[in-house]
Amino acid sequence: MAEQKSVIDTILERMRVLQDELEEEVARRGAAFRYRLVNGRVVFEDEIRRQHRRFRVRLWTFLKATRPLVVLSAPVTYGLIVPLVLLDLFTALYQAICFPVYGIPKVKRRDHIRIDRHHLAYLNGLQKLNCVYCGYANGLIAHAREVAARTEAYWCPIKHAGAVKEPHRHYPGFLDYGDAERFRAGLEDSRADLGEDSTGT
Repeated sequence: MAEQKSVIDTILERMRVLQDELEEEVARRGAAFRYRLVNGRVVFEDEIRRQHRRFRVRLWTFLKATRPLVVLSAPVTYGLIVPLVLLDLFTALYQAICFPVYGIPKVKRRDHIRIDRHHLAYLNGLQKLNCVYCGYANGLIAHAREVAARTEAYWCPIKHAGAVKEPHRHYPGFLDYGDAERFRAGLEDSRADLGEDSTGT
């Protein structure tokens, strides 16, 4: 069992190194496209902003090129804002009430919800609105997933019998399916790990 844990720890460490490399590459590309983050806000060089504006497609031109069925489906797409806001509200309530009781660190929304693409001058108003919507929706789902993942790590840190596609970040440390002998100790370890967790919040 210790050998299996060691192999998993080695793989997880390689994954962390790759994540760091990815973040460095994203930062390098940011420099190449001549923007920087100032207090969390994107700032482009003036000349780059002027270049971006030249690429912007006017709203009317954009709408004329859009297929009618896409326009007709828009209310369904935007209608999802209602369940998304409810998910946001109930996730916040759940965390506020239950996580202090369990001793689980809260998941910070700002670490998952990124709304910054509306600063891109080559997008028209509707494209910016769509980018705000997608940034909120996908960030919220990532936030809710981490809340659910920490809950699972607290109550039931057991792998499934079959493969799980793209499991959450806590899943690799879960107990093997059928490992009855280690369940009690593994459950306590998983809870202790959550209490110490200060990354990816």
